[in-house]
Amino acid sequence: MIIEHIAIWTNQLEAMRDYYVRFFGGKPNEKYTNPTTGFESFFLTFESGARLELMRKPRLPDNQNDTIEAQHLGIIHIAFALQTKAEVDAKAGELQSAGYRILRAPRTTGDGYYEFETLDPDNNRLEVTALS
Repeated sequence: MIIEHIAIWTNQLEAMRDYYVRFFGGKPNEKYTNPTTGFESFFLTFESGARLELMRKPRLPDNQNDTIEAQHLGIIHIAFALQTKAEVDAKAGELQSAGYRILRAPRTTGDGYYEFETLDPDNNRLEVTALS
C-alpha cells in the first residue's frame, strides 16, 4: 500500500504551488476549479511519485503552526528526503537566503536523522532529511 497524496488547505494557492515547485521539484497539473463551491486545487507530483494536493476554498481559519512550540494533535509535518547531508545543508541555505524561516538548523537527531525544520508560506511544518 502507498499513500496516494497529502492535501493542504491554503489561501494563497499559486504562491504555495510556486514554493513547492521551486524548492522541492513538484510538477503541477492544471488548476481545477469548481465554480459552484469556490473550490480550487493543484496536484503536485514529486520525483518519487508522491503527490501533494494544494486546495483553496473561502472562509477557512488560519494555521497557527508558526513556532517550534506550536504543536498540536494530528498530522504535524511533511518530510522531504535528499540524498546527502551536504544537500540538506544546501537546501537549508537556499530556503533561508530566500527569506524562509529555519525553525531548527541542520542537525543529527537522537533517532539518527540528519534534518532541519522549516515552514512553507502558510506555516505548514516541513522536515528536510538526508537518506544517508
